[in-house]
Amino acid sequence: MFDGIYKNRRVLVSGHTGFKGSWLCKWLNNLGAEVYGYSLLPNTEPNHFDLSNPSVNSCINNIIDFNSVKKFVTKSEPEIIFHLAAQPSVLKSYEDPIETFNTNIIGTTNFLEVARYSPSVKAIIIVTTDKCYKNKEWVYGYRENDELGGHDPYSASKACAELVTDSFRKSFTNKKNNKLLIASARAGNVLGGGDWTNDRIFKDIAIAISKNKKLSLRNPNSVRPWQHVLEPLSGYLLLGQLLYQDKKEYAKPWNFGPSLSSNITVRELVDIVKNRWNHIEVEYDSPKNEETKNLVLDSSKAYNKLKWKPVWGIDYTINYTIDWYKNYYEKNIVKTEEQINKFTEDAVKSKIIWT
Repeated sequence: MFDGIYKNRRVLVSGHTGFKGSWLCKWLNNLGAEVYGYSLLPNTEPNHFDLSNPSVNSCINNIIDFNSVKKFVTKSEPEIIFHLAAQPSVLKSYEDPIETFNTNIIGTTNFLEVARYSPSVKAIIIVTTDKCYKNKEWVYGYRENDELGGHDPYSASKACAELVTDSFRKSFTNKKNNKLLIASARAGNVLGGGDWTNDRIFKDIAIAISKNKKLSLRNPNSVRPWQHVLEPLSGYLLLGQLLYQDKKEYAKPWNFGPSLSSNITVRELVDIVKNRWNHIEVEYDSPKNEETKNLVLDSSKAYNKLKWKPVWGIDYTINYTIDWYKNYYEKNIVKTEEQINKFTEDAVKSKIIWT
């Protein structure tokens, strides 16, 4: 997997206690990496980090603390950094825009600044979001060279993080004595077991079904690029491999989104889950703040240049997410490692590039 470059490699994941970060750490464990993590404590109970229990050398602190970030990177001497730490909620960004901007802009800047002076770091992947694009409610997908922007504070902060990343890449990594390579990754709406973050659709569905509650939907007709959490993680890991191998042509922004058939509405997603898991009573709530209605990613650049492509379509994505939550709520079983193994087995069968 990934040319074997993660075996015995020192890899740092910021935001390792979060949903995507903990899945990434668990996969890195399977790949034989020596994993370091920098993050706040998990902010939900239960949470995927504690349940999946990845092997990580942790530093619990805030990414806006530059001296703490510098001290930890200096001590851990990572060769590859995946920067996932963020304030990830659109709705929370309305409530606390200052925290959102500090975390998502200054925190990203801190990791980039520390990485460029670190003699050990060869590659850093900055993870942002599909919401970094200035949304024009197009029915077609956004490409990496489309205009950045954001109506809400979260989206704006992630657009700024992309601008900061591009500035560092152009200002500092073209120097003869600087071997650091920087890429950014923009992923679609991820699904998968263990996400108890506020305002996450599948978490709300799982709780409603398991505890026989009504499901409240804000934007049932909104279209999103749904994909299993392991899909973009495979893209991040592939980027880490290529940058570590000093392939400078890949040090740029990348979309990692699903095939067009996976772009369905929130209502359609809920209906599929109802048919495959259990009936659920749905009520509709008017959104308090403006949110994007149509959001689709064009990932043709990753498909053609990286030769990356999704492993699971929308059907498998929903089935495995249901399977994870159903086993947790009904049997107290955590299926993270089993699903990582299944995902990689299916990738091998499909002859995906990173296998």
